[in-house]
Amino acid sequence: MDTLDLSRLQFAVVTIYHYFFVPMSIALAALTAGLQTAWRRTGKQRYRDLTMLVGKLLMATFAVGIVTGLVQEFQFGLSWSEFARFYGDVFGPTLAIEGMLAFFLEATFLGLWFFGWDRLSPRLHLATIWIVSIGTVISAFVILAANSFMQNPVAYDIDPETGRARLENFSDLLLNPVNLAAFPHTIAGAAMTGGALLLTIGAWRAWRSPGALTHRDHHSWRLLARLGAWVSLVAGVAVAITGDHLGKVITQVQPMKMAAAEALYRTESGAPFSIFALGGADGGEPFFSLDIPYLLSILAIGDPTATVLGIDDLQAQYVELYGPGNYVPWIPVAYWSFRLMIGAGMLVAAIAALVLWRTRKMRPLDRSGRVGRLLLASLPVLPLLPLAANTFGWIFTETARQPWLAFGLFFTADGVSPGLTEAEVLASLLAFTVLYGILAVIWTRLILHLARQDLSPDPDAPASDSRDHATSAPSY
Repeated sequence: MDTLDLSRLQFAVVTIYHYFFVPMSIALAALTAGLQTAWRRTGKQRYRDLTMLVGKLLMATFAVGIVTGLVQEFQFGLSWSEFARFYGDVFGPTLAIEGMLAFFLEATFLGLWFFGWDRLSPRLHLATIWIVSIGTVISAFVILAANSFMQNPVAYDIDPETGRARLENFSDLLLNPVNLAAFPHTIAGAAMTGGALLLTIGAWRAWRSPGALTHRDHHSWRLLARLGAWVSLVAGVAVAITGDHLGKVITQVQPMKMAAAEALYRTESGAPFSIFALGGADGGEPFFSLDIPYLLSILAIGDPTATVLGIDDLQAQYVELYGPGNYVPWIPVAYWSFRLMIGAGMLVAAIAALVLWRTRKMRPLDRSGRVGRLLLASLPVLPLLPLAANTFGWIFTETARQPWLAFGLFFTADGVSPGLTEAEVLASLLAFTVLYGILAVIWTRLILHLARQDLSPDPDAPASDSRDHATSAPSY
């Protein structure tokens, strides 16, 4: 690998790892706020217990997300300084809002929420966690606006002296059509991530532990599992609807990306969508393909008979527009990441729907039957499925845009920091990988520790001293 490839691999490792925690933080903040609201409105102890648990999950996830997010921002200066020089005037305002407003709201009010139990008034304490949730949403919106510029550059002009992009209208940058389509899709994916985590913890504690059916916390765990299932199922529907809209917007601004998603080399009217195909990724006809007729035309344009431009025709158009070069992304990565994204998301929604069906009308989800055993067997991998869907979606979004960093404006190969050596990139890549591996172990052990704890105090346990009753703040 040369410096460019290593820099791209490093950015992918850093971003993918950071993006494990971002959607989870968005979802857990909203779920903590919702559970605390339910507790304040009903006064039921189970909502309070679940608020404490989900809040602890949020704290652990948010802490790791901060560390990995800082490294990601440094990437622009470390490996991509030429792109930062070109893109800085556009990226700067969004980064400032993310850091000075969104992150301020998240970090400050999450601290107030953590230390404010029994110290703030109930309404003020509830407001702090809702502000945290709003901060996570603002952060997602402005960062997606920055990324949307790379997908569909708007609201800029090019400085004739420096060759740098200058921001002309900040509101137009935020209202980029790609951002307006990507934002709800991202939030829906985040909700599925948090829902799957709660579903797994609730189901595992309610039905897998020995004697769980008679445990004092059983009904709370069952409630947590069904809450996670509902969130995952509704989010799955929202992901599908918003993804359909995002696909149509992408087809308008980056037709090559949609053609790459289907490995569609020749322009077709009434184009089918292949569930999977073998062979043909190099431009030849696949020797086996399981197709759904007209679906690609529907997904891309909304008309079953519409014409979808193929890779060969788009390559010819881009040569005329941008000059000689290869404008075709890595097709196998685009093709399979698109399908793995859809497949993982659909599997989460299907498992959530099955859990809701099995637990309807207060029915327990036991191990009887093949379905019960299959659901229990799926629990260890269930939280990983939405993470995989998010990751494959990000891989598709970024790799199918290549060879551009900012589509039509700036090539990826031109963005690498000058003077950067392969040894330097490789050394930092290994350091990040080791650090992230350690963080992953710590986070996983902490989440498992929290998931194994009982929700309510053991009634047979000896009374603790008065200092333990002085505060009900979450503790690890």
